[in-house]
Amino acid sequence: MEALLPYIWAGLLGLAVFIYIFLDGFDLGIGIMFPFANSDHDRDVMMTSVAPVWDGNETWLVLGGGGLFAVFPKAYAAMMPAVYMPIGFMLIALIFRGVAFEFRFSSTGILKRFWDQAFHWGSVVAAFSQGLILGALVQGIPLVDGRFQGGSFEWLTPFSFFTGCAVVWGYVLLGSTWLIMKTEGDLMAWSRKIAAFSTIIVIFCLIIVSLAVPLLDVAAADRWGIHYPEIDWQRMLPFVPIPLITVVLCWQLITSVFSKTTVLKPFLYSVGIFAMAYLGLVISFFPYIVPYSLTIEQAAASPDSQGILLVGAVILLPVILAYTAYIYWVFRGKVDMNAGYH
Repeated sequence: MEALLPYIWAGLLGLAVFIYIFLDGFDLGIGIMFPFANSDHDRDVMMTSVAPVWDGNETWLVLGGGGLFAVFPKAYAAMMPAVYMPIGFMLIALIFRGVAFEFRFSSTGILKRFWDQAFHWGSVVAAFSQGLILGALVQGIPLVDGRFQGGSFEWLTPFSFFTGCAVVWGYVLLGSTWLIMKTEGDLMAWSRKIAAFSTIIVIFCLIIVSLAVPLLDVAAADRWGIHYPEIDWQRMLPFVPIPLITVVLCWQLITSVFSKTTVLKPFLYSVGIFAMAYLGLVISFFPYIVPYSLTIEQAAASPDSQGILLVGAVILLPVILAYTAYIYWVFRGKVDMNAGYH
């Protein structure tokens, strides 16, 4: 059992991170689209559609970061210096957008415009920072004796800049499909247009990242068996269903976005695409928790610490999941034109 504890915890933290990505992803996406809506009333409806759930969505970020610190302290100590700056940018941005949620509805005039911009740019910077962190992880974090050996701007490369842009557009896709599900009339029609455009860009980004990773000459390329111009089909074959499922989901997403009657499926398909991309990352990184230098077992805390913390997690996680499900159930349905639910 002790040998399984690090992998159980890695699975729990991986699940927490994914839940954060798609839950907070759609409200970050709404913030990114916010200033481009057709009217203040539409912006009111957009913000109201996520107002009951946005702070609960960020619970999963706290759980992921706190769990990494508690259960994989060596990984936390090795990884944080490599991405201090983008994490700092992300946290400051999340603070700005959190304050904007509270102050925008009670403000008028210039102050309301200020909080609109705070909500928008907080969302953009938070999403872009998460993409920078993702790019840095995919490229690998160089460690010597468990310590980060790169420079202060090791995280900033053309590849990480591209993944930052890709995450921004991915969140726009989640946000626009969320609005298709939650709004009506002109706002829903506008959201369909944004969803169609962002779908094309997300597909393009997925293709570029998939082609670029082997060029980085990292361990992720070995896992997939791709080293241009050679492809190890024996190694790659078990993972072929992931890109195939992704292609099917992308096609279904396109058809559902252009359907005038479908409102739930676009969001579900967009979440499915994120799930396939995330699964691909997990396969690429395994068994490393700090790519490609520190494995899950090497980074884990003592078995006693993991066991005690797991008892708390077994109790706490179902409570958080039940609370989250209850909130989404209570606030299900469309947001009407008076910024209420029906």
